[in-house]
Amino acid sequence: MYLGLDLGTSGVKALLIDAGQSVIGSGHGSLDVSRPHPGWSEQDPSHWIRACEEAIAELKASHPRQFAAVKGIGLSGQMHGATLLDAADHVLRPCILWNDTRSHVEAAALDADPRFRALTGNIVFPGFTAPKLAWVKNNEPAVFAKVAKVLLPKDFLRLWLTGEHISEMSDAAGTAWLDVGKRRWSADLLAATSLGETQMPSLVEGTAKAGGLRAELASKWGVEAGIPIAGGAGDNAASACGMGTVGAGHAFVSLGTSGVLFAANASYLPNPASAVHTFCHALPNTWHQMGVILSATDSLNWLSEITGKGAGELTTELGDALKAPSGVSFLPYLSGERTPHNDSAIRGSFTGLAHESSRAVLTQAVLEGVAFAFRDSLEALKTAGTTLTRVTAIGGGSRSRYWMKAIATALQVPVDIPADGDFGAAFGAARLGLIAATGADPLAVCTAPKTDATIEPDAALGGAYADGYQRYRALYPAIRAVTA
Repeated sequence: MYLGLDLGTSGVKALLIDAGQSVIGSGHGSLDVSRPHPGWSEQDPSHWIRACEEAIAELKASHPRQFAAVKGIGLSGQMHGATLLDAADHVLRPCILWNDTRSHVEAAALDADPRFRALTGNIVFPGFTAPKLAWVKNNEPAVFAKVAKVLLPKDFLRLWLTGEHISEMSDAAGTAWLDVGKRRWSADLLAATSLGETQMPSLVEGTAKAGGLRAELASKWGVEAGIPIAGGAGDNAASACGMGTVGAGHAFVSLGTSGVLFAANASYLPNPASAVHTFCHALPNTWHQMGVILSATDSLNWLSEITGKGAGELTTELGDALKAPSGVSFLPYLSGERTPHNDSAIRGSFTGLAHESSRAVLTQAVLEGVAFAFRDSLEALKTAGTTLTRVTAIGGGSRSRYWMKAIATALQVPVDIPADGDFGAAFGAARLGLIAATGADPLAVCTAPKTDATIEPDAALGGAYADGYQRYRALYPAIRAVTA
């Protein structure tokens, strides 16, 4: 058996698979987010351990015999979080999370240093780890003076599991301290934030062994001591391992709270100007690119709250047949936008409203607006040298066939719907645990799920969707001009 642990923002998931990669069972532990000031988002790292223990206890209680046969563990987790430890590995302050924007001034200052984009292949976003440390230095100098180690969230769990300070390439790529092309820490970028390599964890590939399970925990859980813990992956790279999105040209579209268009690459293809993320993948000698939109199903959920109708009710009103854009356009910038604008100030809008604009018309516009936001990410990936011929859809929004038809037609590529199963980050982490424990070929393990259905672009509506996308593209500068 192999265990995947995924540390998310709202909880920890523990997933158990067997040697044939069949899912045996799962457990969950809940987490809350603290927001003491506007723009702040924090968690107490001790809560991660508590949630992990809860998830494991639930899994072990439901499958005691199988859990006792665990031979490898993989980790995945929310990226970018700044977990600060002193020389005795005591936590110095709550972890500053990925969606915390307090360091926007420090991020802009680091991004103005050309070395950051040149070495990391990315814009320095406020959510990344490096500007958070710059903020701590500027605002909490007594804390900064005690920082002996900076760990990403999942790697704090690894410290608890193994007693070692280790990270891996995919998560480290989101710190703005990694030379992403060379897959190693950059002394120059660390020095720019008054830090050194001794304050960083050591680095391994996601498929490699990164410590063994401590005897104390092994005894408590009833498993062997020293079980290999895989390097693991950041959450999106782990999901890609779960989806089999590991070879050049493979891609998925994730329609969750936020939206991700993820493409695997066999080489390093940075294009920071487009606000595309270019990170190391969890597999050796592999990279990936991501276009990120901040409000995907969140946009539909927002409309659901406004109208008092469930998201499923809203999409059901549209029927099954895809419709041409009505002329009502929606910008899904409810909390700003990442790709391609890197604009935290922009906000969403409806335009083209008329007396006849019914609730169904607004729903249709929301689904189209998110589809066009994914088209923006597709175009950004093209400028970075990545051309996609098909994508696989995951996430809660993929249950709406109307939305899938809209995305396929907006992107002009087929969208594959996988057969039922759990292919998320915890499953990808379990796969990495299997690889680290057995030495199996990563490409033989990280295979794609069977396809249940393929949604082709609607050829008859291709022109209407192209026109709708051009209207959508023209709206950003117009709305930006009156919201700046």
